[in-house]
This record gives sequence, C-alpha cells and structure tokens, in this order.
Amino acid sequence: MREAMAGADVGDDVLDGDPTLASLQRRVADLLGLEAALWTPTGCMANAIALMDHLERGDRFLAPAGAHVLEAELGTSAWLAGGLPAPLPHSAGPGRPTPADITAAAGGVGPYFGLRTRLLCLENTHNAAGGAVTPAAEHRSLVAAADDAGLAVHLDGARLWHAAVALDVEPAVLTAGADTVSVCLSKGLGAPMGSVVAGSAAFVDRAWRLRKMLGGGIRQGGVLGAAGHVALDGMADLADDHEHARLLAEGLAARGWPVSTPETNIVLVTTSDPAPVVAGLADVGVRAVPFGPGVRFVTHRDVSRADVESALERAAGLPVPA
Repeated sequence: MREAMAGADVGDDVLDGDPTLASLQRRVADLLGLEAALWTPTGCMANAIALMDHLERGDRFLAPAGAHVLEAELGTSAWLAGGLPAPLPHSAGPGRPTPADITAAAGGVGPYFGLRTRLLCLENTHNAAGGAVTPAAEHRSLVAAADDAGLAVHLDGARLWHAAVALDVEPAVLTAGADTVSVCLSKGLGAPMGSVVAGSAAFVDRAWRLRKMLGGGIRQGGVLGAAGHVALDGMADLADDHEHARLLAEGLAARGWPVSTPETNIVLVTTSDPAPVVAGLADVGVRAVPFGPGVRFVTHRDVSRADVESALERAAGLPVPA
C-alpha cells in the first residue's frame, strides 16, 4: 500500500481533478451500482454531506437506534444538516427496524407547522449492534417502506464490505434503492484514511461543493486514492477477520465470558462495569475498548489467528466479567 501511495499518479483535486481519485471514485460507484461517487477524508464527512443534501433545516430523519449518525458524529446531523433525528427500534433484530416501524414513524401529511419527515438513514453493518448484518431482502423491504412514505434513503455503509462478504453477495445487492451511500476504505480494509459517498451524478455535483464547504477539498489526493485501491483489492480478506472474530468469541465463551455471537468482525462482551475489564486486558497486553454496556473487540487485517489465540491465552487468568 505504501509503495502504491508513493508511486501514485496525482493532480490537483480542487482545480482540475486528481486522476487516481477519479479512478477510485468510478470503481466505488460501479461496486455500489450507483452513477457517481466522491472521495472524502472521513466517513463522518461523507454522512454529513449526504444529510446536508437530503435535509432542509427542521426536517426530521429516521435511523435505527444507536446508529452512527445518531450517536457517534458529534451531532452534525442537527448542527450542520439541520435535521431532527428520530431513532427506530430494533424490532427485526440487532440494528434492524421493520418496514412497519418506518411506516409508523414517518406518519402522514399534517399541518404546515408539524414535523416533516424526509429521510431514512440505514446502517449496514450496524456498528453499535456488534457489526450486525441486514440481509438483502430486508434491505429492499425497508427501502420500499421508505419509498411508500415519500422518504429518501441514505445508507451508511461504512462496513458494507463486511456485510457483502458475510452474505457472499456483491455490494450493489445491498445498496438497491438507496439514493445515497457512504462506504469506508479504512474500516477493515486498511487504508490510512478515506471514505466515499455515492449517488446520482447530480448529487455528486452538489457534494463537491458541500465537501469544499466542510474543508474537505484536497490537492494531490491520489496519494490516498492509491491506498483506497489497494484496500479494495483485499476485500475478500475480510472473511478471515470474520473467522477470527468467531474464534475469539467462542474462546471467550468457553472461558465463561458473556459474549455475543459475531456476524462479522466485532465481538461484544456484556458487563455492567467495563473499566476494570479493559484495564485487566491491557495489563496482559490485549487491547479492547469500553463500548456501551460492555467491551468491544475488533478483528482486522493486522490481527492474525495466532494473535487471537494469544489473546485468549492471556485473558484466561482474568476474572470473568459480571
């Protein structure tokens, strides 16, 4: 990846475009089955651009409870996009609302002074739900419910590559019907930075202006675009991360730890007091983070099977989390 970055063909992406970023954007748009795409430095910026385009100040948008756009982007959906968030329950399973949830939350036409619901934000995989996957058929039914309610759809697909690999489908199968999609090149894939937001050509024309407004215009971006190409070349390797997460979860469960069954590369341990668990793990050289009502482990391309086995051996002498 570093060699590709050092040898990248570059230009000025603020003025007349960078050739390597341009090729990366075409590649991602094709993978997602959308017309055009735009590279951004971060996933938060990609989501902010989409919400700023979809919403007018005071509009309400729907998203599954715990969604990244609700909980982990410093309120930019309200601060920058002017949207009023409304969380949806996980009625269909972790991270997944039902079409009926969307229909009920969207409501109908009310008086001019009532809330106007304009957008549904989906997330696949759902980070806070432990990397939970929304299957293609469920995705289509949620998009159909949104369409019936007159809502646009934005898909936060930061970890969409994980969902595609877990389901053994092309990424475009999981974006069907979405108006805009964001994907991350660093989550699991290993690029040092970068996300892409995609949609219609008209949307991307507007997104260029919004990216510049948010400070995301860059010069020789091909250095980072080259990293994105190499990252996408390794998409199939995500299956190894999923297998390593399964091994970690099974090993912790065998030692009595209250642990989730991972669908992708995130393993959650439930505990009422995460701090001593994280500290104990750190003492034996295992890094994990507090996450909601528990502790989160994430496997990725820099974590080998031997690393997982070593982590389990080191954790064996620690108290079982309560």
